Amino acid sequence: MSERDVPSDIPVVPLGRAPGSRESWGRSTAVMILWGIAELLFVTNPMQVSSRIRVSVLRMFGASIGTGVVFRPRTRVHSPWNLEIGNDCWIGDGVWFHNQGNIRIGRDVVISQGSFLTTGSHRHATDMGLVVKPITVDDGVWVTSRCMILGGAQVGRSVLVRPMTVVHGNVADGLVVQGNPMKVVGKRFPTERP
Repeated sequence: MSERDVPSDIPVVPLGRAPGSRESWGRSTAVMILWGIAELLFVTNPMQVSSRIRVSVLRMFGASIGTGVVFRPRTRVHSPWNLEIGNDCWIGDGVWFHNQGNIRIGRDVVISQGSFLTTGSHRHATDMGLVVKPITVDDGVWVTSRCMILGGAQVGRSVLVRPMTVVHGNVADGLVVQGNPMKVVGKRFPTERP
């Protein structure tokens, strides 16, 4: 008898009956299909050399993107109509905005390669229904490579997020955070300026 055959009093949540994510789309199935095609051809495509093309396509589908934004190849955006990016930002290769809810990025923000921002989670102790919470990243933030920012996070002005950090909750202005669990490890600008 294997461990899998041993009866347990721990319940299993039936995924087949879990409330789906369609409620969070905010657009028709046809628009979602069109967006999927456009994303594949123009946004996720590693061969595209023009950031302007990616930004233009995202704007066509409802993203609010400021001027001077560089959007590198291999990026993914679940719902462009839920994305707001301020002026003069850098979105690195392979960044994924899994934005079933709103993601707001301030101005002069760098989100480095391979980072993942997700507004969605699930009611894990009940029916696995979708839970959506917005993300806000304030002006001047640098999210370094391969970080994860979870729904409900509010990242303060000029925060530095070190590589492979999982960000949740509120991060006050000017801090440096790292790790999982996330810890404050210092101030980004430790000395006073004259």
